[in-house]
Amino acid sequence: MHDIADLELRGVPSMFVASSEFVTAAISQSEALGFPDVARVFVEHPIQDRTDDEMVAIADAAFPEILAAICVSR
Repeated sequence: MHDIADLELRGVPSMFVASSEFVTAAISQSEALGFPDVARVFVEHPIQDRTDDEMVAIADAAFPEILAAICVSR
């Protein structure tokens, strides 16, 4: 989240992807850093034990939301 905040401060539109386990932590940290509305996409948890094919499926499913998040005019 610190990297995203730094990019936003530099005028680079940014967003992040995290697993659903980190929703509360991500929101709290983005609020603490002064970016409560930073674009974010949460994917299903867990991801660490996923096969390559499962990760591709998760990425494919999240892609439209990620694309929308980075293409929003600010």
